[in-house]
Amino acid sequence: MQVLVTDPIADAGLELLRVEGHTVETAYDLSHEELLGAIADASALVVRSGTEVTREVLEGAPELRIVGRAGIGVDNIDIEAATDNGVIVANAPEGNVRAAAEHTVAMTFATARSIPQAHARLQTGDWAKGEFLGTEVNDKTLGVIGFGRVGQEVAKRLGAVGMEIVTFDPYISEDRAEQLGAELVDDLETCLERADIITIHTPLTDETEQMIGADELALLEGGYVVNCARGGIVDETALAAAVADSTLEGAAVDVFAEEPVSPENPLLAVENVIVTPHLGASTAAAQKNVALSTAEQVLAAFAEEPVRNALNAPSVDESSFPAIEPYIDLADTAGEIAVQLFDRRVERVEITYAGDIADEDVDLVTASALKGVFVPLEWQVNAVNAPQVATQRGIEVTESKTHQAEDFQSLVTVTVANGDDSVSVCGTQFAGKDSRIVRIDGYRVDAVPYGHMLVAYNDDVPGVIGFIGSVLGDADINIAGMFNGRETIGGEALSVYNLDDPVPESVLDELESDERIVHTSHISLDNGE
Repeated sequence: MQVLVTDPIADAGLELLRVEGHTVETAYDLSHEELLGAIADASALVVRSGTEVTREVLEGAPELRIVGRAGIGVDNIDIEAATDNGVIVANAPEGNVRAAAEHTVAMTFATARSIPQAHARLQTGDWAKGEFLGTEVNDKTLGVIGFGRVGQEVAKRLGAVGMEIVTFDPYISEDRAEQLGAELVDDLETCLERADIITIHTPLTDETEQMIGADELALLEGGYVVNCARGGIVDETALAAAVADSTLEGAAVDVFAEEPVSPENPLLAVENVIVTPHLGASTAAAQKNVALSTAEQVLAAFAEEPVRNALNAPSVDESSFPAIEPYIDLADTAGEIAVQLFDRRVERVEITYAGDIADEDVDLVTASALKGVFVPLEWQVNAVNAPQVATQRGIEVTESKTHQAEDFQSLVTVTVANGDDSVSVCGTQFAGKDSRIVRIDGYRVDAVPYGHMLVAYNDDVPGVIGFIGSVLGDADINIAGMFNGRETIGGEALSVYNLDDPVPESVLDELESDERIVHTSHISLDNGE
């Protein structure tokens, strides 16, 4: 079969494909039009970040079976279009973990001891021994923001040289953090206040973009920032200013919001900011590992075997698929709603099946529920890798079945929990493909899970629903549907509103200022704008 490689990868990966009898064509720096011509007969496409794999490209490749991304980020690949065209998308997330962790450690020592600055001064003939008073990392506190694969490896290495480790990650369990010698804290602010040095290891998502700005950096007064994760997580202008005015002692940055970085970027003009051109994965071993991993997944796809790091290739017995298909998206959505209502660290996820669906193979539905729960964690989580993410983060997952389903043919319930606190969301299908949320935390509702939703816990007294409607109306937010549930007359009730627009924090604050409103949550689902 023909494999088209449009970005350079290590020769080891190319050679593996050739040894297995496949034709490998390398064509770098192609224009979009040239790519459309080159891919017409390809069975596999191997890329890094330089090739934009668009819907047009995918639709123009009728023989294409897999797109292999030699690295972790797949923002240059239209995964939805790949799925629509039956093309597997697979990345290589493990190959450069060690390299990224080691670069982070190197940058930590470099900024703490001003190594590049001292080197530059000495090269000019200036023996500035008395001008560089470094910081020892022993007995200092390292704040790890994001405790995934790379964050854990950094913690192991810097913990071994005597650093105390604290970490903030809403999707890691206390047990998992403790296993790695880290203390899990409940919020970003606490992590920043406790730390002498912070290192960032989160993906760039809507949630994490500009997560660390001037206010957050002020909490780290006298400390250091190391970012070898993704540009855009830290406000670059604020970071440059904080180092320049000595709020921070220094910073080390490997990634930028725009790459290649502009010469006008303020970080380049501050002496105590160390910069490198996105070198985190730039080791010979990492590049070889990534290339081999990608080639192995291409070979698996050609052999119609499971693709280990597939991002869009769920697998289920063909005979079971018609029965579970309507519940795949429903479970995903229920997970999304539950985790947004919970709004705290998740330690357990429970998925319960009741009624007819309890007789089916529901592994894919469970994985889809986990995907919904983990969507805020990292955007490439899907039904294929969500169970692995749960394992890596020490989150307990349980699945149970019962044939008792109240008045419904089938029910799927997703519960997220931490200690004794939990939120449960229960959904079903009407007429085959009409998804409904029918219970939230024991309250019976009949809500359409789509787009923007407002969930309000309130006292069951006259005037509350009218008040909520008035506040939303004053904010020019249109109500598309409303569903109310209560347990007892005059007790606490729960209302769910389908909305045409998102709900700003200011509107939520206004609603909660009324003593009849216990709590409100804005839910934003992936299936609507």
